[in-house]
Amino acid sequence: MSDLMVAILGKYNYWLCVILMMIGLYAMIAKNNLIKKLVGMNIFQTSIILFYVSVGCKEGATIPILHHGAGHHGVDPTLYINPLPHVLMLTAIVVSVSTFGVALALAIKVYRKHKTLEEDEILMQLRSE
Repeated sequence: MSDLMVAILGKYNYWLCVILMMIGLYAMIAKNNLIKKLVGMNIFQTSIILFYVSVGCKEGATIPILHHGAGHHGVDPTLYINPLPHVLMLTAIVVSVSTFGVALALAIKVYRKHKTLEEDEILMQLRSE
């Protein structure tokens, strides 16, 4: 295989994140239904979370727990996984679920008032008022 193919296939997880991100962005921009926009936003957020989790992973590395007495010797940080991206993404998952829940509640309120979730129809109703 050529060097370009090896470089592309070697980073398949990043390409997957980019593809999911573009699907979510497309759904947020191109769809007129509010629920479809919300699902697109959720896919976009999930792709970012997957990206950060994949960045925090190292092949052959272990968890960063030092044994008693290891502090006296030099510690090689390349042997350990950085837990910070994973911890931050746990927080991002909670925020994502909360955002999705609040957005669905707002969509219910919009539906009760306008009897539709189509953006074009809602805008027409707002212009005619």
